[in-house]
Amino acid sequence: MSLRVNEIFYSIQGESLFSGRPCVFVRLTGCNLRCTYCDTRYAYSEGIFMSIPQILDQVATCRCKLVEITGGEPLLQEDTPDLVRQLLALNYKVLMETNGSHDISRVDRRCVHIVDIKCPASGECHHNDLANLKRIGPEDQLKFVIRDQEDYRFARETLVSVPAGFPTDHALFSPVAGKLEPAVLAGWILEDHLDVRLHLQLHNFIWPDIDRGV
Repeated sequence: MSLRVNEIFYSIQGESLFSGRPCVFVRLTGCNLRCTYCDTRYAYSEGIFMSIPQILDQVATCRCKLVEITGGEPLLQEDTPDLVRQLLALNYKVLMETNGSHDISRVDRRCVHIVDIKCPASGECHHNDLANLKRIGPEDQLKFVIRDQEDYRFARETLVSVPAGFPTDHALFSPVAGKLEPAVLAGWILEDHLDVRLHLQLHNFIWPDIDRGV
């Protein structure tokens, strides 16, 4: 079993409820979407094939028990669920960030699924697998990257379909960097009394001039 890996690196988690914690990132190659605001275009095709034992060995060198599988789109690769299972078996806390266009139930429920629901300004909202809203568990997270008020309304209306047991503060509303001021998005959330979480990309504040591997 092998996967095409773009990069493996140790950094600060910046885009989830685990934001601020040290984390090992396994970024896989390939994505089926082309979002207008994508900041990881280098992961579309760059990468090398690594066996799962090779990946596990490199992760182990980072001496950190929090691991995120990201991309690209991890679920494009057949062996991603096996990588997750093997990490869990080694007592890692595993996160998987997915673009929301694939069935997340393929991946072990013990993994935290961070599901990015694409809003209209992404140009890819027609690829959302909205059945994932019924598949998420109470430890999972939904992420909405928002560029304008149309995106905000889409995100707000999408939350109506989330199961009653899902904690609404696990819904992350994140402004597109440089396109929507955080204060504007915060104002919309407060005006509507939404019980969601305003989320900013922490790594962009820590390393504003570095585009990858952070």
